[in-house]
Amino acid sequence: MASHRKSRPTGTRVAGIRTPALATAALTSVALLSQSANAAPEADEKPSLEEVEKKVGDLYRQAESATDKYNAAKEKTAKQRKRVDTLLDDVAQRTQKLNEAREELGSFAAAQYRTGASAPDTATFLLADTPQDYFDQTQLMDRMTGRQKVAVDDYVTQQSETMKKRQEATESLTTLTESQGDLKTAKATVQRKLADARQLLSQLTAEEKARLAAIEKQKQQEAARKAAELARKQAAQQQAQDQAPQQQESGSPAPGSGTSSTAPADSSYATKAEKALAFARAQIGKPYVWGAVGPGSYDCSGLTQAAWKAAGVTLPRTTYDQVTAGTTVPLSQAQPGDLVFFYDDVTHVGMYIGNGMMIHAPKPGTYVREESIYYDGESAIHSVVRPA
Repeated sequence: MASHRKSRPTGTRVAGIRTPALATAALTSVALLSQSANAAPEADEKPSLEEVEKKVGDLYRQAESATDKYNAAKEKTAKQRKRVDTLLDDVAQRTQKLNEAREELGSFAAAQYRTGASAPDTATFLLADTPQDYFDQTQLMDRMTGRQKVAVDDYVTQQSETMKKRQEATESLTTLTESQGDLKTAKATVQRKLADARQLLSQLTAEEKARLAAIEKQKQQEAARKAAELARKQAAQQQAQDQAPQQQESGSPAPGSGTSSTAPADSSYATKAEKALAFARAQIGKPYVWGAVGPGSYDCSGLTQAAWKAAGVTLPRTTYDQVTAGTTVPLSQAQPGDLVFFYDDVTHVGMYIGNGMMIHAPKPGTYVREESIYYDGESAIHSVVRPA
C-alpha cells in the first residue's frame, strides 16, 4: 500500500534544527550585512591630518601650475587678437588699393575707346586731321600703353597680396579660437583644483584645524631658522669680500675667502632692485588672486612682473618664462631683488629681500607678505635668477 506520509521539506540543519530554504537565505543576508558593516569603516577610513596637509599642498601647487598655463594662454590670446585685428585692417587697406587699381584699369579702357586705340593704324592715320595729329596720338597711346601695363601689374600684385593676407587672417582667427579654448580649459582646471582643496579643508574638525595650524607654525619656525642660517653665511661672505682689497694691499689673502664663481650685483642692478623692492613692499597685504597682475591683487608671477616693471625692466608673464629671463646665481650669493623660484615644475616665484627672506604672493586665501624662502622646505627651492 502506498504511503500517505507527506514528504519532508528540504532544507539545512542549524544546531540540530531543520530550517526552511527561506530562513537559510535570511541568515545568509544577515551574515553578509554584518560583514559589510564590519568592512565599512575600513573603506571609509578618514585620511590622516598629514595626508590632508600634503593633498591640499599638492592641489595648491597644481592650481599654480594651471594658473601659469592660464596666464600663458591669456597672453597668447591677447597677442593673437591683436594680430588678427592688424591683419584685418591690412586686408581692408589692400582691398581699397585693389579697387583703386581696378578703377584705373577701367579709366584706361575708356580712354582707349575714346581715342580709337582699338582701331587699326591705317584707319587711325586716315581719320586723323593732319599727319602731325596722327603721330602725336600714336605717341600718346604708346605712353598710355606703358602706364596701362604698370596698372595691370599693380592690380595683379594687389590681388595676390590681398588674397594672401585674407588667408593669414583666416588662419589667425583659427589660432585665436584655439587659444581661447586653452584659456577656458586652464581656467576650469584652476577652479577645480581650488574647489578640491577647499572641500578637503572644510571637512576638518576644529581640533584638526588647530593641529594643522600647529604643524604650520612649526614649519614656519624651521623656515625662520634656515633663513637666519643663510643670513649668517651671506654676512660672513660679504665681510670676506670687503676685507679682500685690504688683504691684497698687505700681500696676504683674506681668511676664508676664495674666488667667487659669480660676481656680486653691480651698483646699477642694486639701484633697479631697490625700486622693484619698494614697489613690492607697497603691495604687502593685498590678496592673492590667480591670474591677477594688480593693482588690487596679484598672483606670484604677476607681482614679480609688476615690481620689476616699476624699475624699468620687462619680465615675461609666467614663472617658467621668468626663470629664463636673467642670470642664474647660487643661493648663497642671492642679492635683494633676485627672483627665487620653487618646485621642479617652476610653479612659484618670490622676490628676495635679503637675510633669507622674500616678498611673495603665496596662494589663494593669503595675502602678499614677507616670508622665509624656506617656507616649504629647502628642497622646494628650484633656483635663483638675477633679472636685470
